Amino acid sequence: MDIRRAKDRGFADHGWLKTFHTFSFADYYDPKHMGYRALRVINEDRVSPGNGFGTHAHRDMEIVSYVIEGELEHKDSLGTGSIIRPGDVQRMSAGTGVRHSEYNPSKANSVHFLQIWILPDRAGHTPSYEQKAFTKEDKDGKLRLVASRDGRDGSVTLHQDVALYAGCFGEGQSARHELGTGRHGYVQVVRGALDVNGQRLEAGDGASLDGSVQIGGGATSEVLLFDMA
Repeated sequence: MDIRRAKDRGFADHGWLKTFHTFSFADYYDPKHMGYRALRVINEDRVSPGNGFGTHAHRDMEIVSYVIEGELEHKDSLGTGSIIRPGDVQRMSAGTGVRHSEYNPSKANSVHFLQIWILPDRAGHTPSYEQKAFTKEDKDGKLRLVASRDGRDGSVTLHQDVALYAGCFGEGQSARHELGTGRHGYVQVVRGALDVNGQRLEAGDGASLDGSVQIGGGATSEVLLFDMA
């Protein structure tokens, strides 16, 4: 298991936006951390009240937004408009090209979320959007599938052979996940602290690993697991 500690990530403070980069992004460049398999970006963003990312373009990327605290308002050139809240998983397939904006609609509270980019299986998909809600009970003490290539078990659909699981673990709770032959995993701790294969990981920490994934809970911890070809 190769651990990527939160303190070792890239960081940028733009005033209205404070962001940590697990992998190289924008002005942060580290040739040793360009992504992992199809996983290209994990940015942990905090956007101040009434601010956000103005309309900008993407293409040929699967973009997943996972809100931790607050609300994120999304608008795009597909005509989609939505509010993303904790528990929601939003997927936008940029494909041949899409323009969108993301804002914090609150006048009082910051929004804290993960922005995740996954390379698609090919270029040129038709742009599309999907958003689904998963309750804490859905993820309590277990790893709940929230995104997958075939949209199984009510997950959002990705144009890539990646299965994304989310779990919430308290003291005494645990889960085990077997990565199949030729599969690889990446764990990202969203909040709290927990044990992964006997190693203590805290909020913002990540780790790449193969084989079995054993997760042991800590108080109010939340984690994402990427299972990838």
